[in-house]
Amino acid sequence: MPLGRRGRPGLIGMAARTAVVAGTATAVSGSVARHQQGKANEQAEEQAYAAQQQQAAMDAAAAQAVANAQAAAPAPAPAPAGGGTDLMAQLTQLGTLHAQGILSDEEFSAAKAKLLS
Repeated sequence: MPLGRRGRPGLIGMAARTAVVAGTATAVSGSVARHQQGKANEQAEEQAYAAQQQQAAMDAAAAQAVANAQAAAPAPAPAPAGGGTDLMAQLTQLGTLHAQGILSDEEFSAAKAKLLS
């Protein structure tokens, strides 16, 4: 007859069984956490892509609206000849456009000569 123990496992057997259960629980918990994190990352990427597409569509619509507004804008009325303060305002505006770099030196000179003639 062997001298083995019958019934409940001993202290070492119980510790080994507990370690196996705890290790399995930790592995499953880590796997679930990684899976959930992966799903959250995918969802965040999809939302970012959708937001980027929506922003691009809004930018295109805004550019189209600006182009339509510029095309529909009426041409400015010609200035009356000999209007003293109006002539000064136009010369000041030309000077400002030239200083901002919108008009080149040649364009500024031509526009100024046209106004003064």
